[in-house]
Amino acid sequence: MYYKSPGYRAFAFANTGLLLAISIACVLPLVHVVAVSLSSSAAATGNLVSLWPIGFTLDNYAKTFGSSQFLQALWISVLRTTLGTLLSMALCVLAAYPMSKADEKFKGRSLYSWFFVATILFNGGLIPAYIVVVKTGINNTLLALILPGAVAVFNVVLMMNFFRGIPAELEEASQIDGASHLRTLINVYLPISMPSIATLSLFSMVGHWNSWFDGLIYMEAAKQPLATMVQALVANLDLTRINLNPEDIKNLSQRGLRSTQIFLGALPILVVYPFLQKYFVKGMTLGAVKE
Repeated sequence: MYYKSPGYRAFAFANTGLLLAISIACVLPLVHVVAVSLSSSAAATGNLVSLWPIGFTLDNYAKTFGSSQFLQALWISVLRTTLGTLLSMALCVLAAYPMSKADEKFKGRSLYSWFFVATILFNGGLIPAYIVVVKTGINNTLLALILPGAVAVFNVVLMMNFFRGIPAELEEASQIDGASHLRTLINVYLPISMPSIATLSLFSMVGHWNSWFDGLIYMEAAKQPLATMVQALVANLDLTRINLNPEDIKNLSQRGLRSTQIFLGALPILVVYPFLQKYFVKGMTLGAVKE
């Protein structure tokens, strides 16, 4: 009866309208960017495009995908995101599993927990981080983009709290059958933890794909990821990064090219997100609160 009351129906109507308005406000800028990228140079330069292309053309995309530097940066970003997410999630699960145990089962658990928490509270800073990367010899390599942030402590805490919510009887039954801790983790914990893993994987993917500053300081121009290249194109108007000759620069709109780069930079995450959405809402709350 509560769900059929006038007050609840009014609240549901207002809530739906508010969420719809917020969704539209989030989508419209992206639609505008796509429209500009598909518009002619004159329309884009004259700021005549709103939500629909004017003078439809694919020249911006043709020039972008015809650039070897752009394709190189795209491949580096794909590699970085794939390898970085796999490594980050592997380390996250391996760190969270033992710390989810009680103190009597894992001696020194509190000490390890404080060690992880300390990395959240204290940071060495940019210069020490850069020195470490240079001294270890991984600068200007893909490892410089992956290893420094491989262990996301916030994700470890969420995964640890989720593991604590799994009934202890499942682990005990697995151990009675002779399974080791590694076997229990793989066969018992991981299948149950898919919503949480999918959510944290999405966080890691977005972080790696959008990260541009580490590529700027650790990598030379020819090896920088796509996010760093897009930042140079948008912030510095450096069209030489995609091998455009003077004639191309004259015929193409800088605004159209920037819109093309922005849309292509966001497209992979937009494509991946729908496949993880069914886990996302549930995974956001799993492990967030532990009684």
